[in-house]
Amino acid sequence: MKKLLLSSIAFVFLLSSCGSKTKGELVGAQGKKWYPEKPYGMELIPRGAFIMGKSEEDQAQAQNAPTKTVTVRSFYMDDTEITNSEYRQFVEWVKDSIARTKLAILADELGLGPDDGGIGEYAFKDADTTKLSAYDKYMLNNYSGMGETGYEGRALNRRVDLIWDISKYPDEYYTEVMVDSMYLPEEESYNGQRNIDVTKLKYKYTWMDIEAAARAKKGSRKDFIKQEELEIYPDTTVWIKDFSYSYNEPMHNDYFWHDAYSDYPVVGVSWQQAQAFCNWRTKFKNDDQKSRSKQFVNRFRLPTEAEWEYAARGGIEGGTYPWGGPYVISDTGCFMANFKPQRGDYAADQALYTVEAKAYEPNDYNLYNMAGNVSEWTNSSYDPNSYEYVSTMNPNAESTNNARKVIRGGSWKDVAYFLQVSTRDYEYQDSARSYIGFRTVQDYMGEEDSTN
Repeated sequence: MKKLLLSSIAFVFLLSSCGSKTKGELVGAQGKKWYPEKPYGMELIPRGAFIMGKSEEDQAQAQNAPTKTVTVRSFYMDDTEITNSEYRQFVEWVKDSIARTKLAILADELGLGPDDGGIGEYAFKDADTTKLSAYDKYMLNNYSGMGETGYEGRALNRRVDLIWDISKYPDEYYTEVMVDSMYLPEEESYNGQRNIDVTKLKYKYTWMDIEAAARAKKGSRKDFIKQEELEIYPDTTVWIKDFSYSYNEPMHNDYFWHDAYSDYPVVGVSWQQAQAFCNWRTKFKNDDQKSRSKQFVNRFRLPTEAEWEYAARGGIEGGTYPWGGPYVISDTGCFMANFKPQRGDYAADQALYTVEAKAYEPNDYNLYNMAGNVSEWTNSSYDPNSYEYVSTMNPNAESTNNARKVIRGGSWKDVAYFLQVSTRDYEYQDSARSYIGFRTVQDYMGEEDSTN
């Protein structure tokens, strides 16, 4: 009987071995084939080594950028600064999410559903959260336009369009939510207009401090998960606050929201808001990936200081500016970037403030305005001595305890020195300026297989 049992086991093992696709060989765990798409509006920056720092004369004697040969990995970078139109998409998504959440909560409190019409059409899609996947619950709880509501995990109905025309509100409950909780109170309105209360447009998300977790000797994973919640509307008052005794009200009034400036770089955005935008852009893309049963993309983020300088150089060794240099005027007598060419003369380059994100010629990596127009936030913290100690491989002096963040590229109000690819500058992470914007990057993980 024992021999028969052993024979049976051996026979089953033989069958399983014969039927195996691996034929008993070590072939590795088989996952899905990875066919990534080139990110929309981005250019591939190939990996390489370059001399980071000021190889030319340091006219300002800042002595904060000694030369150092470093290597960076491949990555994608936005070909332009993030524009007003692109950032408005983020703002509109947050505004939409907050309005839908408020409508759904009131509909729930009133016991109204889609069959009741009116505000009921905006009721939560499914009151039974047990039917939601773990991913859906996590995203609903951690990525939203509102703080704690007590309704976390309830899916919003995004299939029904929101109504913003006051004359077309479907019922008094809809009016109550929109007028009383989304708009400024009547006493704060003028010229017959009631505007959205932008202080209520808050974005909440979580992230993990991997650097701290990797270096910690002990501690659980949850100790390094951080939660952020912040207002995301640009500070339009920067056009007034940045320049004393100067008339810039038209820019304050129109620059961010008017369609005339849609293709201009967004400004008045702090480093923290730029980080929130990167998080939202990742979520927005991966929500679509999930709906099409595609593998998630890796995150969008701000470039490191080294990545920014490498990309700005455009593959030109020792260049002073993105176009090589050392001059800011072409051989045809045209300015190569938007900056302040002469003392008190902002318009000599045919621009007073910012210009369209695709103005002027791109560098050899096809990136526009890597010099001038607006300075750009990077992910790196500013330390004047950081070049002395950062790694030569993907260098980055990032510190959550250092509120000074590196900005690069110079802006429309700067002199040519700040346009140089090696010039370093900084601003505090919670500050917003009329001359600072940003662009995002994404790590390169391979190209799409064109044969499929």
